[in-house]
Amino acid sequence: MVLAFASDHAGFELKQHLIEFSKQQGISVVDLGTHSAESVDYPDYGHSLAAAVLRGEASLGVAICGSGNGINIALNRHQGIRSILAWNSTMARMGKLHNDANVLTLPGRYMDFVEAEQSLQEFVKTDFEGGRHQGRVEKLDERR
Repeated sequence: MVLAFASDHAGFELKQHLIEFSKQQGISVVDLGTHSAESVDYPDYGHSLAAAVLRGEASLGVAICGSGNGINIALNRHQGIRSILAWNSTMARMGKLHNDANVLTLPGRYMDFVEAEQSLQEFVKTDFEGGRHQGRVEKLDERR
């Protein structure tokens, strides 16, 4: 298991915390930045994370920006990326279980470390349920 992490400045502190938390859990990590709390543009980091996941450099991705919305939008512009915005561990679990999410997006300004850790743990340990959800997930990448 390799997790790729990316954030903007508003998600920097939470990203750093989750990287250390992941390492303590024995999970390999790739840090795609940002590497400080100085202002940056979230799309740049979302696009980098999407590329890393799509190239197979990471099993899953974790993205963080202030609200989670901006970087989540950037990620979901990439065919093959299924990024979910989770504000708690239940949403993280359900995004993986029913939507086969490959990126977990968290709101850095609105989530404490404990809830973020729990959300990450649920996301990593949950498997896609498949079944009735499989066809729905396949429709996500259909061109219309």
